[in-house]
Amino acid sequence: MILSSTPHDMKRNIEVVAYNLSWPEMFASEATLIKQALGNNCIIIHHIGSTSVPGLNAKPIIDILPVVKDIQEVDKATKEMEGLGYEAKGEYGIAFRRYFQKSRNIRTHNVHVYEEGDPEINRYLKFRDWMRSHEDDAQAYANLKVELAAKFPHNILQYCNGKDTFVASIDAKDGFDGWRMVKGLTDREWATVRTLRQKYFFKSNIDPYVWTFEHKDHVHFVFYKNSDIIGYTHLQLWAECRAALRIIVIDENYHNRGFGSQFLKLCERWLCHQGFKMLLIQSSPEAYKFYCQHAYVKMPFNDPDGYETDPRDIEIGKLLV
Repeated sequence: MILSSTPHDMKRNIEVVAYNLSWPEMFASEATLIKQALGNNCIIIHHIGSTSVPGLNAKPIIDILPVVKDIQEVDKATKEMEGLGYEAKGEYGIAFRRYFQKSRNIRTHNVHVYEEGDPEINRYLKFRDWMRSHEDDAQAYANLKVELAAKFPHNILQYCNGKDTFVASIDAKDGFDGWRMVKGLTDREWATVRTLRQKYFFKSNIDPYVWTFEHKDHVHFVFYKNSDIIGYTHLQLWAECRAALRIIVIDENYHNRGFGSQFLKLCERWLCHQGFKMLLIQSSPEAYKFYCQHAYVKMPFNDPDGYETDPRDIEIGKLLV
């Protein structure tokens, strides 16, 4: 199930092997060390991923999910985790996560840390428990992974793409009912990004800003409800702790259900976690009331790039706390 790679990690070898009876013991011994490294902030540690499912073929990498009281406090334990042989990778594409990898050359463990109450925790556990109790789906997943590893032995992105539809189908069956906010990675996610941008913002077939998809100062998040992608946002990160909300959209099939407000609040929270103090928007007249309801006020946009704007836009902003 683990879909956590980014373009910086696309060339490592992919090997899927038969289930190893020592994997639960490897998890337990490592979990003890991680609990010590994370200290009192750590509440509980779960074994997740394919190595947590008895009998399931898997990449021989133990996936571990510690639950903590405060996700930002995890950064203070980086040296302790490095002392165990881990490399800190930050969020690594999933909002409000801290991700660590052990052993750069031959990966042995991945650690996915989440704050208590984060829906991602429940998603991982429901997927694991479904695989443990539904042998047919587990076998289908094993066969798929073996096939993908043989087809894409050195391309983890294509390996993840190949698993994406299957994983989403299990999310839809296992009762997961949470949200997810992740940076665009899979083909399905980027296809949805392009569709939403074209449908709601660029009426022609030409999107002049696709170059931002690979720019370090532009962040593209997709927003899931259950297994469905229902929203998208484009954030631009500026100097002096300022950020711009270039696009935020919820698909029309999910309008008037509070998802827009939830997504906006999550974007604000994420920016706060990154140290940003101000979020600026050039709002259309139609969206202005929505932003006013979320404490946005008129504020100079002061775009350092000087992009052309719609003269009807209303410049607003909010101080993030």
